[in-house]
This record gives sequence, C-alpha cells and structure tokens, in this order.
Amino acid sequence: MKILVLADVESKYLWDYFEKEKLDGIDLILSCGDLRSEYLSFLASFAKVPILYVRGNHDDNYAFKEPEGCVCIEDKIYVYKGVRIMGLGGSIRYKAGANQYTQSQMKKRVVKMWPKIKMKKGIDILLTHSPAAGISDGEDNPHKGFEVFIDILDKYKPKYFIHGHVHLNYSMNNKRECKYKDTTIINGYERYIFEYPDKESDIPETVTE
Repeated sequence: MKILVLADVESKYLWDYFEKEKLDGIDLILSCGDLRSEYLSFLASFAKVPILYVRGNHDDNYAFKEPEGCVCIEDKIYVYKGVRIMGLGGSIRYKAGANQYTQSQMKKRVVKMWPKIKMKKGIDILLTHSPAAGISDGEDNPHKGFEVFIDILDKYKPKYFIHGHVHLNYSMNNKRECKYKDTTIINGYERYIFEYPDKESDIPETVTE
C-alpha cells in the first residue's frame, strides 16, 4: 500500500503545480498537521482515497473551517485495509493555543486511548503532529517531543510512527527516517511517500472513538 504523508508546509508540487496524475497509485493520504484547510480540501476533491489528519499547533482555525472531504482521527483509531492508525495531534504547550498540551495533558489523552488500543489488539501506525521526546525532536521548548509517545512505542511497537512539527530544513541533523527498536519513524515534512506492506485482514474499515 502506497501512503502519501503531508505535514507543515503546503507542497507546491501538489498545489501550485498540481496534476491529478500525481496522485495515481496513492492508496492513502495522512496529514500530520499545520496545513491550511483549503489545501487538504483541494486534495480531497481529486483524491479517490481517504485523507486522514490530526491537527498541528497552528491549526486552531480548523475549529471554524475543517478540511472538507477529510477525516479527523484525533484520539481515534481508524482501520483502513486492515491497518490500524491512531491519531494524536498537537504540540507541547509553549503559549496559549487549543492544540497545545503539557506532558501531563498528553499522557491523559493517551491513557484514555488504552481501552481502544486493547480492543483493536494494538496499532500499526501512530500518526501525530509532534515527535517523541528525545527522538528527532528539537532542543527549543516549542519543538520538544512528548514523553508518553515513547511509552506507546515501547508497549505496542507500531510498525510506523509518523509525525511533523520539526521542519527538515531547521537543521542538517534532522532526518526523514530513523528507527526506534521495531518502529520506523518518519518525519512527514512537506510530502513523503512510503510503501506499507500489504496486510491481509478481516477487520472492516472502522473508526474507534
């Protein structure tokens, strides 16, 4: 399954110079946040596959204008073609904002997700805006990662952890991909395509709220 990941910056390749053929072969689109609502709505008008998203710290305007034709998976597990995708948006709190959380607040969100994860017998993809603490996060406070994300990776070992927030052009040390134990971590900055191995499953397409 070919998955297109979007985050943080609207891709000129997919917007200013868009051609519908550029989405050919894409099976799923995942947005890690901090993207204009109009951008996701535009892609949804051409994409023949689901666009799943979480909110970034700059997406407070989504409260007034959500991306049309897209599915918000905040605090949910969305199952698509047998792949269990859990969404947790927002960044570390560094100023006032609807999509910013303290370490404690994010931990409480995750604790509320435990029964849903147990019901689905785990997760395959963790989709967030922020990175995990100490893994591809920033040294400055606004770009620090969440500690509880490490707990998720250790306990449930998702195949992929996909995030945004830390722009690749912030530093030459920022990497597109890295590994943490059994999990491949992807920074979805702007746009990135990866292949998820086909998975046979009897689990129907569902959303667990």
